[in-house]
Amino acid sequence: MRAFAITLIGAALTLPLAAQDAAKKPAATKATGIPRTPDGKPDLEGTWTNETITPVERPATFTTQALSAEEAARLEKNVTDRIERLSKPSDPNRSAPPKGGDGSTGAAGNVGGYNNFWIDAGEKVAVVNGERRSSLVVDPPDGKVPAQTPEARQRQAERLRGSFGAGQYDHPELRPLGERCLLSFGSSSGPPMLPNYFYNNNYRIVQTPEHVMILVEMVHDARIVRVGPNAGTHPPKHIRPWMGDSIGHWEGDTLVVETTNFHPLQVFRGASENLKVIERFTRADADTILYRFTIDDPTTFTKQWSGEVPMRRTDEQIFEYACHEGNYAMSNVLSGERAQEKLRAQSAAPAPKEK
Repeated sequence: MRAFAITLIGAALTLPLAAQDAAKKPAATKATGIPRTPDGKPDLEGTWTNETITPVERPATFTTQALSAEEAARLEKNVTDRIERLSKPSDPNRSAPPKGGDGSTGAAGNVGGYNNFWIDAGEKVAVVNGERRSSLVVDPPDGKVPAQTPEARQRQAERLRGSFGAGQYDHPELRPLGERCLLSFGSSSGPPMLPNYFYNNNYRIVQTPEHVMILVEMVHDARIVRVGPNAGTHPPKHIRPWMGDSIGHWEGDTLVVETTNFHPLQVFRGASENLKVIERFTRADADTILYRFTIDDPTTFTKQWSGEVPMRRTDEQIFEYACHEGNYAMSNVLSGERAQEKLRAQSAAPAPKEK
């Protein structure tokens, strides 16, 4: 009987996602034209991407939030021209790079990093309400992240000394979270969920009346947001899961999510344990979710700040991020440092006395 039950469960789990979606909703669509769930809430389900070439902060070359059509076209053409150039076959007769790399952009001085075939950062500027954006940050109006407090600058300096000193090669748990595949690179998983300007900027959202699950393609992170009157409250401060603790509620047609209790190793732009992120998911149209986030951490930033990211529907599949199966790099990184330590010890040892 037990084996039969397990077989039934396994069969249910292998149903195509599209079939599961169709079984649980077709739902009514109100006059707004926005798809809705059976309980009348905007339907956020589906696969979405936030890839864009619009940076988080506004470059000095632009003074306004809105780009002209000509400015946006120029930026997008620069990207497509670069992709075309880097997609050309490599010269098999080229010389080897200098030891340690040539210092240009790329992993280890442009030695050993991914080539352009693996990169999928996006080719378009972000468009919100028909406006082509020069930055994702919209408040403050200058498109810049506010300055850090003196306390935060001191805290950040201490973190950097610990993160990038020689000690980072002493133990696997001192290596970066992304390298260890514990959390998405940059702030893909969030919150806030930001483009990583690299690859795997896709998200799968599954929605029920009491929960919203957001599966992040990068490092297959999965966020669970408790929604509605049964969502409860945040746990005590000493309980700090990866991606924090998220509670949501609906304000009209917008899902508002508050996240606190971030893991102490998950540091967003030098934030403290007091970080609170407010996210707003609004179904703008059939193919777009407008994602707005607000960063609230008075012990880190001199003021709150907010940004907007359009998440566009995509028909692309999300694949498993099978990261570091048999992580040979980790053993090589740590053993390389042990070899360097041995050489330093040998060079520091006094020369043997002559007889």
